[in-house]
This record gives sequence, C-alpha cells and structure tokens, in this order.
Amino acid sequence: MRVSCFLIFFLLSGNVFSQLGFCPGSKGDAIFHEDFSSGTLPAGTTSYPRVSGDPQDGYYTISSTIGQGIQDWHSSLPNTTLSNGNALIVNADDKNAGLFFKREISGLCEATTYEFSAYLMNILSPIRTGCANGGIPINVRFQIWDKTDTQLLAEGDTGDIHSSSTPYWEQFALTFQSQPGQDLVILKMFNNGIGGCGNDLAIDDIIFRSCGDLTEITSGTTAGSSLEVCEPDAPVSVALTATPDHTVYKSHAFQWQESTDANNWQDILGATGTVYSSPAINSTRYYRVKVAENSVNLDDNLCSSVSESFAVYFVETPLAPVSSGDENICEGDPFPALKVNVEPDESVTWFDKVTGGVEVGTGNSFVPTAAGTYYAEAVKSGFNCEPGPRTPVTLKIFTVPQTMDEELQLCAGNTVELDAGPGNFSYNWSTGASGRTISVTNPGNYSVIVTNSNGCSALRTFEVAAVAVAEIAKITSEANRVIIEAANSGEFEFSLDGIHFQQSNVFQNISGGIYTAYIRDLEGCKTVSEEFPHIVIPQFITPNSDGFNDNFELKGVEYFSNSEIRIFDRYGKLLAAGSGAGFSWNGTYNGKELPSEDYWYQIFIDGFEPQKGHFSLKR
Repeated sequence: MRVSCFLIFFLLSGNVFSQLGFCPGSKGDAIFHEDFSSGTLPAGTTSYPRVSGDPQDGYYTISSTIGQGIQDWHSSLPNTTLSNGNALIVNADDKNAGLFFKREISGLCEATTYEFSAYLMNILSPIRTGCANGGIPINVRFQIWDKTDTQLLAEGDTGDIHSSSTPYWEQFALTFQSQPGQDLVILKMFNNGIGGCGNDLAIDDIIFRSCGDLTEITSGTTAGSSLEVCEPDAPVSVALTATPDHTVYKSHAFQWQESTDANNWQDILGATGTVYSSPAINSTRYYRVKVAENSVNLDDNLCSSVSESFAVYFVETPLAPVSSGDENICEGDPFPALKVNVEPDESVTWFDKVTGGVEVGTGNSFVPTAAGTYYAEAVKSGFNCEPGPRTPVTLKIFTVPQTMDEELQLCAGNTVELDAGPGNFSYNWSTGASGRTISVTNPGNYSVIVTNSNGCSALRTFEVAAVAVAEIAKITSEANRVIIEAANSGEFEFSLDGIHFQQSNVFQNISGGIYTAYIRDLEGCKTVSEEFPHIVIPQFITPNSDGFNDNFELKGVEYFSNSEIRIFDRYGKLLAAGSGAGFSWNGTYNGKELPSEDYWYQIFIDGFEPQKGHFSLKR
C-alpha cells in the first residue's frame, strides 16, 4: 500500500481551491477504481504517446519504477493507502499545457452525489535535479462533465505541488451530482503548466464512489455505537434511530440491515424508517442503515451510502476457569504460580474466598504469598457483566524432614553405624545405599538425603574422624606427684589403677611404690599402660635437728628388692652411696657439714631406667 499524506475531510495544501473537497458524509462502495495494475490505458484516454522506461516531455508510461533513465527524479514510488505497484507517470508537454487525460466513468446512478478522488505526486527530486528552485511545480485541474460532455458538473485545481526531498502522495477530491437519466460522467485532467525542467507527475488510485449524509445510529440514552446485553438480561429488543446530518442529501430513503459478523449484511424486511425495533435477540447482532436520496437507489450499493454499524453485544456469562492443577511445595521452596485457563476474550481475578472476599491478584496466573486455597473467576473483557463461578486452586506447603548434622569418632579397624534419623522415609546415601543406616569402616564425610512421603527432602551430613590412639611418651615422678605424658595429641583419659580415669594427666599426693600408668582415648578404642616406680624424693633438706627434713631419705624404695642411691656435689664428686632401703644422708661428708647449695642424686632400681635429679640443702 502507498502512504497517503492527506486523509482529511477538506484538503489542506499550499494553494487551496474551494472547489476541491472530500465527501463530508458516508461513502459507498467504489464504482470505479483505476490503480493502473493492467499496465494499459483504454484508447483515447490520453493524447500523449506511451513509452517504456522514464518518459521525456510530452510522453507517459505506466510503471512501478522511476528514476532509472531520468536521474532528476526520485528513485522509487512510495505506496498509497489503497494500493501499490503501477502508477501513471506523465512528463508534461514542454510546449502546450492543457488536457492530458480523459476517461468515461459508467455505472453511475442518476441524480446521485458522488466523490471523485485521486493521488498525485511530484516525482522530481530537488536533491538530484539541477533545475532552478526545485523545478517547475505540478498543477492539475480536475473536471467532471456530464454524459453529453456539454455540462460541467464540478472542477478544481490542485494548486502548485512543489518537489520534495522525500517522495509522498497527496490525495485530492471533488464531489458532484450525476444528472437525471444519466449513468455516465467524463473525467478530465488538465496540466495547468507546460513541461521543461520539472512538471513531472505520477497519478494513482482514481476512485469514484457514492457520497451520502453521515448517518448516526443511536439507541435511547445509550452513548456510543454499541450496546451490551448480559446473558442474565437476555433476550432483549433494541430500539434504534438513524439520524442523517443533511450535509449531502436533500431527501432520504432508508433500509436497515443486520449482520452476525459485521461483514455479511442482510436487508431487514420492512425496516425502511428512521426508527427500527428489533425482535427479542439473545446473540450478538450488528445493525446499519443504507441511505439514499430516493428509494430506487437503495437496491444498489453503488448508489447509496451506509452508516457506521451499531453493535448489540450479547455477553455470555463465562464458565468457571479451568484449573491447571493444585500446587504442592516444600518448606523453603519458591512460591509457584497458580494457573487457570479461560477463553481469549475473558480476564481473570483471584480472591481469597469462594464468595466475596478480598481481591489478591489478576491474570491467568497468580503467585500467592502463603499456603491456602484461592479462587479464580472470569469476566468478559471490555464488558460490565457479572463474572462466572469461581474455581478453587490450592497451594500446600509440606514440612521437610528434621535432621541434624553429626560428628562421629572411628576406632582403627572398627566400624561405626550412621543413622539417617527419621523413620518411614526414603534415603539416598552418598555411598549409594538406600537404607536408614549404613556401617562405615573409613573416616571421611558422608551424607544422606532424607525424603518424606510428600516428596520433601533434607540433607544430613556425617563427619567421621579417626580416633587418635594413645601412646605413653614419658612418666615423671616428682616428690609425691606423678605426671603421665602422651606421645601424641588427642582426647585422652589417664589412670594409675586402670579403674579410675581422669582427664588430667597429673596425679597428686601419690605414695611411693610400683605403679602402672594408663592412657586411653575417650572412645575406648585402645588403652596403653606402662609400669613405673614412684619414689618420693625430697626437693630439699634442712639438717638443723628440728625433726623436719633433717635427712635426705627416699619413700617407696623399700618396695624394690634391689636398689642403690648415690649423692653428688655439683662437680660430680660422690658424697654418699648405699642401698635404697634405709638410706639416709644428713648433708655431711667425712663428718663435716656441707654448705647450702644444690646436690645431685642417682637412683638405680633393677628392671627400671635410672632416675636422676637434684635437691637443695638449706642451713
């Protein structure tokens, strides 16, 4: 289709001639439409010779392309609003102005008002041409003559149409009335200027159609061109009134028409007045009225005009929306959309109750914010009629299994049982197992997906750590205290009797004797032990004869069958030696008192490592 620049009731252009004007009312079907699609003109239409390609002055062609041979022209033709393809291309005679197109238009009704219209375009391009001032403008006169070519019925001039940088069409029109007893008129086009550098034009879509009053149909106090009837109110009878505006016709004849689709129309028998009352109807109907200046012309669509249609819409109450199904989700899942399906011409509103309630959403889908049942109802879009019944759609939110991650200890060479927890569920372990429990022999991380009967799942993880096996590194016997030191780190318990264990590795107020040190891990994987002598060795002596700490004596050495004790000064000189049992040293050497300072001892017990240490002598 070609683009029209003017589709208004009265032409507005550079120079406006009062004779030109469009039909101010309703228009009938086209009785003549020349879009030049055949590629030829009837003989005698023009005195200009025809050529192929771009015509020179005084020639014409019919084509859909221009500007191929004459570079001053636009290179293409835009579309009008009515057709595309060929147009009549005329290059004005450079010597004589005047008539260049003449065509008889037959099939008219007598004494009937018509509209003639045509699209014109100046095909000269001011950008491509070398013509001064954009070239000679085009200026065309239209004339409508009666059948005898003796009576001018209407005429009008386009005025100057100058070249433009962008090609565009302008539509021009004339209205006229055919003569009584005549069914033919003659269309003439004159070029008001001569050719030369410019005055090159294209013409397309020459149309003749009847022109009548603009007739409005109303129904009582109803505003607009339609009336809606809701299903509960049907059937109804509609009273319609046709009111012409009297802009064209001096007298009026009417014929009402009815349609079920607004495309195919049927005359209503006997409906020929300004008012029409329909029978009771319960489906959509469209009404319009044909108008002519006399009743004879009503039988011919080409001799009459029609009003705009008036629609009586029968609005059916919608059925209940069809649910796409309830939705079930698990705790923590995103909320899904609840969905229903309705007819294309229906819209949906959601509520929180089966009747009344609060509106919570619109549209075929709705995303709730909480579990519950929601209700969708449909109405016919664009109408103010009652909705249909509501459809419930439910969202349920199921709980997920309650699980807790766990840390376990595994003794070397043993197994540990991992329990998924909740019963009567399904289980999917990281090992591939599907039972509630599994036994593992290796440390590491394990997991299980626990799924309940509603399909909701939770992940439980197990961290299985290898238990550190205890080893005794050192046993220290200091005075009446015993310290058991482990060779490795871990969580251990300590004991001196294998029965009573404590987490501290220090034992206080221990009497001398032979003991066994025990270390075990908290999981009870393994207990290690080592026998050791515990001799209570004084840290200092004060030989002042007060009865307290006067001598260096060992407690507990009597439990051993064979022992020896040696005392040295700090230079390594042996000061005293003897059997452990009953050994006592008073801080003298060869009967002389030794000074206050530190002294060293060595204790030898069969079957045990020697013990070394020092003590202080204080005077």
